[in-house]
Amino acid sequence: MKALWLGILVAPIGIYFHVPSSQATTITAGEKQFCRDDYRKFCGSYGLESNALRDCMDRVGHSLSHDCIDALINAGEVSRSGVERRKKSGK
Repeated sequence: MKALWLGILVAPIGIYFHVPSSQATTITAGEKQFCRDDYRKFCGSYGLESNALRDCMDRVGHSLSHDCIDALINAGEVSRSGVERRKKSGK
């Protein structure tokens, strides 16, 4: 019974501290250069430097050009290991 109560008390704390880490950041020169066409093709209706744009680019990540993906990695928007994981999972 103690374990159940502990789980009930700890679960909301875990949810509370799981704040999305995807904060909109300033667009780098590399992202402007290499992601321009991908942005227009897939996410042009979203405002620049918005979380909605970031979410859109994440949803269409499998369709982004290699140069754009490299620019996003260099900008710190995604990690190389995260990209490799997505490739393996097919997402």
